[in-house]
Amino acid sequence: MKRIAPAFAALLLAATAQAQSNPEIAIVPSSLGPLRVTTVASGLQNPWAIAFLPDKRALITERPGRLRLLTNGTLSAPLSGVPAVWAQGQGGLLDVVLDPAFDANQRIYLTYAEAGGDGRAGTVVARARLVGQGLQDVEVIFRQDPRLSTGNHFGSRLVFDHQGHLYVTLGENNVRITAQYLDHHQGKVVRLWPDGRIPADNPFVARTDALIDIWSYGHRNPQGAALNPWTGALWLVEHGAMGGDEVNIPAAGKNYGWPVITHGLDYNGQPIPESVGSSAPGMEQPIHYWVPSIGPSGMAFYQGFSMFPWQGDLFVGALASRQLVRLDVVGNRVLGEERLLGSLGHRIRDVRSGPDGELYLLTDATNGRVLRVELVKPRWRRELHDKPRRTAPVAAPPAPRDAGPAPQRER
Repeated sequence: MKRIAPAFAALLLAATAQAQSNPEIAIVPSSLGPLRVTTVASGLQNPWAIAFLPDKRALITERPGRLRLLTNGTLSAPLSGVPAVWAQGQGGLLDVVLDPAFDANQRIYLTYAEAGGDGRAGTVVARARLVGQGLQDVEVIFRQDPRLSTGNHFGSRLVFDHQGHLYVTLGENNVRITAQYLDHHQGKVVRLWPDGRIPADNPFVARTDALIDIWSYGHRNPQGAALNPWTGALWLVEHGAMGGDEVNIPAAGKNYGWPVITHGLDYNGQPIPESVGSSAPGMEQPIHYWVPSIGPSGMAFYQGFSMFPWQGDLFVGALASRQLVRLDVVGNRVLGEERLLGSLGHRIRDVRSGPDGELYLLTDATNGRVLRVELVKPRWRRELHDKPRRTAPVAAPPAPRDAGPAPQRER
């Protein structure tokens, strides 16, 4: 058994005493030392995403269809102008991100579930300008086609890359085989310009049998996505069924296999009916997967300095296992993982690296919370850290004002 250093033990005891005197603070262990988990705000109904503004306020979506501002721990009333959403099952108001040129245009992007004429729903992307306590100039730039969901598997995360492309992750609406159909948006990552036009170098623009906004396919239900700020690559996590949650780095035109290949089983314990096993020619393997499932959702690369040895690691919220999972990332490899915050029992829906260098989480509950995670005392020894120190993240150039002519979306 390892002995706890006296200084560390004293720090842990002092932090625990502080937490016991304040119900809004919890102290949990980690490989770096004790972490302080502070409730910044509560009273949110199934919050889904958080996005920080340049002035350190934050936008927070609630799945029933509300968008709020968080200012110094105080939640605003719901903002006006938010589109109507289909809030059934897993559907509702989902992701929110800022335009790369937000300082100039005050534009934000939302994903949400929208019902069609037959009562089935799909994922929609809209953009709008944030003005005061509301949204103006709301404009839909993408609709999932066809809409097949009766309440499950919408995706959906939004990520801008360094060239100004917008990636949208889309679930297969619980209609498994459609993830393999290139004329369906189900189980895809799509790549757009910020106004919804299609980049001319998308992988299927020359195909007449495919939707030309598709970037990659064969995904199940990717509810987490983030850009690696050191490499510029898009990473995503997606739910498996009973086991087989995956981490992928989706590349142009590649097939990630669902439901033909999977490391999981159906919920009845039997093989997925369409599956041929865990591998097949022409289909990509995940760079990491979980059996049993953790239920991965929001994710973020840590970019701060107060937890320096974790800088560049990927933090993934886990709904099923009610944890925060840290993946030890070097380049495009996952070297290992650490399970954190399990004693708190929160379903963690979203994870973001905050402007103050700390981690921020959303908990999925009818009384959902915003949590800040930080080291109790950020002291560490770099010489004991076995990963190479990272250079600064790649700077993102301004989003292009005019991307030039591009093909129209094919339906």
